[in-house]
Amino acid sequence: MSDVSDDHVYLSLAEEHGDAAARWAFGTGFEDPLHGVDTSVPAGVDSGELAAHCLALGDDALVGAQRLAQWCTRAPELEEEVALANIGLDLLGQARLLYSRAGQVDGTGRGEDAYAYFRDPEEFRSVRLAELPNGDFAFSVTRLLFLSCWRLAVFERLATAAPDPVLRAIAAKGVNELAYHRQFAADWTVRLGDGTAESHRRMRAALDAVAPYTSELLTAPPGFGIDPADVREEVLTVLRRVLDTAGLRLPEAPALPGQGREGAHTEHLAPLLAELQSVARAHPEATW
Repeated sequence: MSDVSDDHVYLSLAEEHGDAAARWAFGTGFEDPLHGVDTSVPAGVDSGELAAHCLALGDDALVGAQRLAQWCTRAPELEEEVALANIGLDLLGQARLLYSRAGQVDGTGRGEDAYAYFRDPEEFRSVRLAELPNGDFAFSVTRLLFLSCWRLAVFERLATAAPDPVLRAIAAKGVNELAYHRQFAADWTVRLGDGTAESHRRMRAALDAVAPYTSELLTAPPGFGIDPADVREEVLTVLRRVLDTAGLRLPEAPALPGQGREGAHTEHLAPLLAELQSVARAHPEATW
């Protein structure tokens, strides 16, 4: 991993993913990532495990996208409002693909809408950091930095090691999207951390608020033979690079009990889903 020597840490991170990660581009093109991919479950792959894995990653993306959508009309600048909305759209696209795969392999035949709109909070398996309220811009930037660093590390490994070709294809598509998400968050982390006394104070407060929820990211097994220690090492290495450049430090905090992956959520998930699901539940037979 290269040293951070650029004035903008996100440019240094982008070099690791080539030109595709450095462009102001969302969705990484219009090609169907699943075109020509065999959708049958490979021999030796447990369908239940695969469905659960896709569902959990899809829930992370859906909940994260909904939180980012709440920044519309509220971001500090128009450019950042557009960026956050498009990052949310990337995550929504990932959620749709993952939910569709879950429905293919879990034996229910459910579509993506069934997973997004017609499950109750206790049925979701998203990590708790994704569901916390947005707070100020510094908090949302810090949360995006942690989540995108972690999700990118997981997707990079799934893109090459997942035994299911559909999951590999979904992860491969998501890598360049997540690389940009990480760059955006890293850039703002440096701008705010190394900015004014007030912006630095807010970033320190955001790090303290995020810290108790990070153990869930760094200790939960990513599944399919991916080594959680390997993911943890990469995530912590990137976070320290960014935070050092920003004049910040990674705080230590005791792990909170429970796991979102096990259905233990904060009180913030239910109202978030109520907002997200209200129209679909009011008109369950409607088509859009």
